Amino acid sequence: MKRFLIFSNYLPHVLNFRGKLLGSIAELGYEIHVVAPALKDHAADHNALIDLGYHVHQIEMQRTGTNPIKDMKTLLYSYKILNKIKPDYVLSYTIKPVIYGTLAAWLAKVPHRFVLISGLGYTFQQVEETNNRSVFQKFVHGLYQQALAKSSKVFFQNTDDLNLFKKLNIVQPVNQTVVVNGSGVDVHDFSVLPLPRDASGSIKPSFLLIARLLKDKGIVEYVEASKKIKREYSNAEFHLVGWIDENPAAIEQAQLDEWVANGDVTYWGKLDDVRPAIAASSVYVLPSYREGTSRSVLEAMSMGRAIITTDAPGCREPVISDKNGYLVPVQTVDELANAMRQFIEKPDLYEQMGSASRSIALERYDVKKVNAHMIAEMGLD
Repeated sequence: MKRFLIFSNYLPHVLNFRGKLLGSIAELGYEIHVVAPALKDHAADHNALIDLGYHVHQIEMQRTGTNPIKDMKTLLYSYKILNKIKPDYVLSYTIKPVIYGTLAAWLAKVPHRFVLISGLGYTFQQVEETNNRSVFQKFVHGLYQQALAKSSKVFFQNTDDLNLFKKLNIVQPVNQTVVVNGSGVDVHDFSVLPLPRDASGSIKPSFLLIARLLKDKGIVEYVEASKKIKREYSNAEFHLVGWIDENPAAIEQAQLDEWVANGDVTYWGKLDDVRPAIAASSVYVLPSYREGTSRSVLEAMSMGRAIITTDAPGCREPVISDKNGYLVPVQTVDELANAMRQFIEKPDLYEQMGSASRSIALERYDVKKVNAHMIAEMGLD
């Protein structure tokens, strides 16, 4: 039996973001192996993977930070695991698995080594706009270049990321690259639900953002826009789902507490199932500075919600402006509030644009179609 191994830096994301892909690969007869850190911290996810018949392996890895000694240990541990399992195929995603997992797979002579660039972190911030890179950024980008040179194929979730990697010479002409439509969405699990209505039967002006609580997700702009709209429309609701992550761009807990205390947002915390929050909203908002392709946008679209997001890489792709939502410039509060105002003043847009979102999700982002594309490109079928 051939073995397929996936490298992740966060175990809960394996089933959430790659579970359908792994399931499709397992159905083809492959033995599935998952490598991730901190298994004891995620016992429920660990057990769920075991129950599916997958093999789960512990790896020493810091999700953030750049301690050279610890990172070299990650590379060594990765090599030892791969040398023991001897997988036929490896797929790595997120920065450290991409770099150290791919290099280890090359050292362990894994024949098929794939990389998924699912988004660009803080090491790529402002590079596109300024064309300037810090010493640290150049170092990390150099590691990316070395790892991708050892890969069989690199998957991108939008053409902007691919073009930026080419511009920075991280992707070389010899690299095989493919652009896929994000991670896809299960259009059956995320089915259309009725829009929320008030006591009079009118659709509620209810907005929602789901994200890790990072500044570059546009959290601050979302809250500032909510303040503007609430001054004009007291019945407008603003919901926030997410958590404060271990990241240099994370907001402070005190800031979140202040927003909640002031009534700027209704905070749901971190949800394992985001569907109730989407069902309680009439418009999904993601003012992010950059994404791979946002999974939460696709989920909201699949459930028949209009979208407001930024005209930025990984955000703009699923939205046809004036058809299923609006695109606004990055880091602009007034334009974001204006887009929200359009729905409140023209309530017919909620259903019109929500229906268009569902159609686009079915046509382009059905997880079965996305996974079939990846499986074919990896030669697994």
